[in-house]
Amino acid sequence: MFPFALDGFQQEAIQALDAGESVVVCAPTGSGKTLIGEYAIYRALARNRRVFYTTPLKALSNQKFRDFREQFGQDQVGLLTGDISVNRDAPIVVMTTEIFRNMLYGTPIGEVGVSLVGVETVVLDECHYMNDSQRGTVWEESIIYCPAKIQIVALSATVANSDQLTDWINQIHGATRRIYSDFRPVPLQFFFANPNGVFPLLDDTGKRINPRLKPKGGRQRPRGANQRGVKRAEPPALAFTIGKLRHYDMLPAIYFIFSRKGCDRAVEELGDLTLVTPEESARIKAHLDELIARTPEAVREKQVEPLLRGIAAHHAGILPAWKVLVEELFQAGLIKVVFATETLAAGINMPARTTVISSLSKRTDAGHRLLNASEFLQMAGRAGRRGMDEKGYVVTVQSPYEGAREAAYLATSGADPLVSQFTPTYGMVLNLLQTHSLEQAKELVERSFAQYLATLVMRPQQSEIDRLEADLELLRETVASVDWKLLNQYEKLQERLREERRLLKTLQQQAARDRAEELSMTLAYALSGSILTLKGEHLKIGAPMGAVLVSKIQGSGQFPYLLCLTESNRWAVVNLADVVALRTDLPRIEAVDRLAPPDPPPKLGQMRKGDEVTAKIASQIVEPEDEEILPPEVYAQLQRMQAVQAQRDQHPVHEWGDRAKVLKFQQRIESLEEELRDRREKMGRHVQRHWEEFLSLISILQHFGALEGVTPTRLGQATAAIRGENELWLGLAVMSGELNDLDPHHLATVCAGLVTDVARPDSWVRYGISEAVAEALGALRSTRRQLFQQQRRHGIMLPVWLEDDLVALVEQW
Repeated sequence: MFPFALDGFQQEAIQALDAGESVVVCAPTGSGKTLIGEYAIYRALARNRRVFYTTPLKALSNQKFRDFREQFGQDQVGLLTGDISVNRDAPIVVMTTEIFRNMLYGTPIGEVGVSLVGVETVVLDECHYMNDSQRGTVWEESIIYCPAKIQIVALSATVANSDQLTDWINQIHGATRRIYSDFRPVPLQFFFANPNGVFPLLDDTGKRINPRLKPKGGRQRPRGANQRGVKRAEPPALAFTIGKLRHYDMLPAIYFIFSRKGCDRAVEELGDLTLVTPEESARIKAHLDELIARTPEAVREKQVEPLLRGIAAHHAGILPAWKVLVEELFQAGLIKVVFATETLAAGINMPARTTVISSLSKRTDAGHRLLNASEFLQMAGRAGRRGMDEKGYVVTVQSPYEGAREAAYLATSGADPLVSQFTPTYGMVLNLLQTHSLEQAKELVERSFAQYLATLVMRPQQSEIDRLEADLELLRETVASVDWKLLNQYEKLQERLREERRLLKTLQQQAARDRAEELSMTLAYALSGSILTLKGEHLKIGAPMGAVLVSKIQGSGQFPYLLCLTESNRWAVVNLADVVALRTDLPRIEAVDRLAPPDPPPKLGQMRKGDEVTAKIASQIVEPEDEEILPPEVYAQLQRMQAVQAQRDQHPVHEWGDRAKVLKFQQRIESLEEELRDRREKMGRHVQRHWEEFLSLISILQHFGALEGVTPTRLGQATAAIRGENELWLGLAVMSGELNDLDPHHLATVCAGLVTDVARPDSWVRYGISEAVAEALGALRSTRRQLFQQQRRHGIMLPVWLEDDLVALVEQW
């Protein structure tokens, strides 16, 4: 089948396919991944079965179509792209991945629809395009919807997480094996071009920047800096760089420039530079004459002369027939330099000895950004022709914004991981609901790579949830025998007792303030022999004590100290704070008038034993009772508090010896339950994000009448057939009736206005739009405003374009 020995990873992939497994083949660009797809084709033809071969780009599909027709025969190969359909029932059909996804939209889950009859394998070439922010979701959907009976051959350049991609496909599609190789048949060597020449980018270890290329004078200025006195780095002249490559025998080369205009300008800039011999130029002219004879309209005069000198451009703005000629001449080694956009890095079979990367940053929808490692490696991987070159050369060119430091960083970086770009759209919702129930649609959404990665990200959180659940279960088992009803009753009694005590304390404090205020007035006029009740802060006694006032002596404040004889026949010196009551209801003891005070008298708060004389007087002092000491409201509250305390003390739970421990367990249980609720809700929001977005799209579609319940209406069916960034907006515009009477060129202009981003502030158009176009666009503004409002309300961030400046160019064209 193949006239050469296969590499180990190729043999392993073939064995897996023959064992009925799907495969994810992850290997460097140019290592021979396509052979595995070709094997699937040979096998299908031998079994009288079919193969779908999908690619991300029309240009790549067209090239595969040509290659496969030459390899397998014209009748055996068909082509399906957005604008071409050739031999669609052939055993081998090459198509864009979008076309394959659209076929699957009409196929119920797990079933092989009419369009897939006889298909045993689908090859997803350039599967790393899943990382593409705009179209990555197409690969994901294709894998999700693909029937399990069909083997998947996913061919990917090196990515950091091919194991995750394989595991995901294994879970949602069936047995899948990861085939990984980091072997590059033609090793790469990195260089850097600046106005001084072309130099090795890395040191001898291949892990750090070449010391000769480090910026002089210390630290390099920040990227893009242009402060006064700081000059931006100067790029080398294009002809100088090409001349150096020619001198070092590094041609042919693909020179990557990230704009079509830049590619065309580079061809012009090389002027009269000739890179081919007269014999090679003659061979180029022979091929050119064949094209002119066959398709004269494909030739542009300004492209001919550079082509004959071995120089050409290759991008989406060039007519297909001319691009085919450029590709064939480059493969034949007749064109020495092709200026190409990044598209050429996406698997098109144009290997070169050298790839030149003109800039390490590019403009995107989100602004200017540095290339990521995978983008850099994808372009670098075009260097080195297997069987022809011992090494492939990758040359990065100094730009005003990036230099050797950034180039070395990218050259030594590992590949980026695949991330999910799965995003529900109006078109996805409508297409799924045309053939699936809401429950089936939910199942499909939950099978996304995004969901898989979200689950991986949440594994630590899930592990923590599992641990908390185990702790909670153990605690519940520990307190399983507890009568929680009784415990709750006891806790309520405890709470009530705390409240009664708090109220008692409040009343006591108020009574004390009232008593102190009253005593301060009455004690000032109290006579010796008056009966007092003592219980204060200075006397160390447990219960109120009766005493007789003997005399007043000088104190430390305005109010004098009181020298008293207590009922226990002890002398005591107190102050106002120690007196609880003045017993005006009792007669004074006159005997104290003849009583000599102790000498020296006790200090404040001290007590000193009396003698036989004082004992006779002490015996006349009436012992106080509680009712006489406490105000009525305090005494009543004390009774209530004691009643509740008695009720608590008699409760069965009061006898438990581990009440505090049980309560602590209960508090921990409640805390764990709350934490688990919070963690589950947070995890659910993260994992269910795409389904919530899907439901929001349903609500908007229902609002505009594209869905009745979950069934697409006539508007919904029309919208489902549209492909765009915002299919509902396009469907509403097309079905509004506002476009029905437009002439073809007016209709084209309005349609351009519906899909064109607003003009940049620094751009302007000298033309104006016609009245018919202005009226049609104006009539759609109200619908656009309503759609904006609904999307904002549901948190949907899809563009709703309505451009009326730049589209004037379309109308003039």
